[in-house]
Amino acid sequence: MRVPTVNQVHLQQIECLLTLADELHFGRTAERLGYSQSRASQLIASLEHRVGARLVQRTSRRVALTRLGEQFVREVRPAYQNLATAFAHARERAMRGALEELRIGFTGMVYEEITRTFRALYEQHGVTVHTHDLPLGSPFTALTAGELDAAIIELPVHEPDLTVGFRFPAQDQFLVVARGHPLTERETLTAEELAEIDLLHREGDAPDYWKTARTPLTTPSGTPILSTTGITTIQQGLALAATGRHGMLVCRPLIEHSSRGDLDVIPVEGLEATSQLGLVWRTEHTSPQLTALARLLDEAVHD
Repeated sequence: MRVPTVNQVHLQQIECLLTLADELHFGRTAERLGYSQSRASQLIASLEHRVGARLVQRTSRRVALTRLGEQFVREVRPAYQNLATAFAHARERAMRGALEELRIGFTGMVYEEITRTFRALYEQHGVTVHTHDLPLGSPFTALTAGELDAAIIELPVHEPDLTVGFRFPAQDQFLVVARGHPLTERETLTAEELAEIDLLHREGDAPDYWKTARTPLTTPSGTPILSTTGITTIQQGLALAATGRHGMLVCRPLIEHSSRGDLDVIPVEGLEATSQLGLVWRTEHTSPQLTALARLLDEAVHD
């Protein structure tokens, strides 16, 4: 014999019983729910069959819940109300294209200027941002897989299914090397002199055009640039640079937000305004929340 399960109980049956518990009249219950009276009776009978006991006493003069019916109503009403509330909220958000949270990925540090914008998004639009770390050399994978709503990553982005909703101001690039490295005797470096250092590169599944923009393969004149070691996080890169065997190209905001006594920073001429972050999302999933975040970031930058 197959034992009835909750999966076999229809929501209409629960709704009908709860309404009947309020009205204690099949006619008024049917009218309130927009059913025929025979349909209301059928729903109650089906539910009783699933439960395996009478829930309602019917006579020609009155309708009342059995003791089991009263207990069942007390137990099921809060769950039904919670479910109805959740459904109403979901439908409201769907009708206005709204989500109450965004999942945003990062391939580096989350700067204070950005977190202030996240707070503004919550205060003005009621949208909470949850941040997720991304591998430094795999900025697109989680985004295109639908695991994130957007990502703040380094440009360029040439993927056909992605939209750059906001571009942060372009930044100069600097070379980070170990304190006391021979290159630190120079006040600045040219892009040609990058051939004198083993540059760290991003390790991951990013397309070649993106990796090359982060770590050039050659100098402007075509001299090959050595790059023997890959990294997956900024902190790993800084630690390897501190060994004295490697250098790493970084942008100004990273220098301003990261201080280490075992590293020196050298400006690189020819790489001015060549590093830029962007807020990126899947084009087909553009939403009011994402465009609101892009607008707030633009306001913060130009404030």
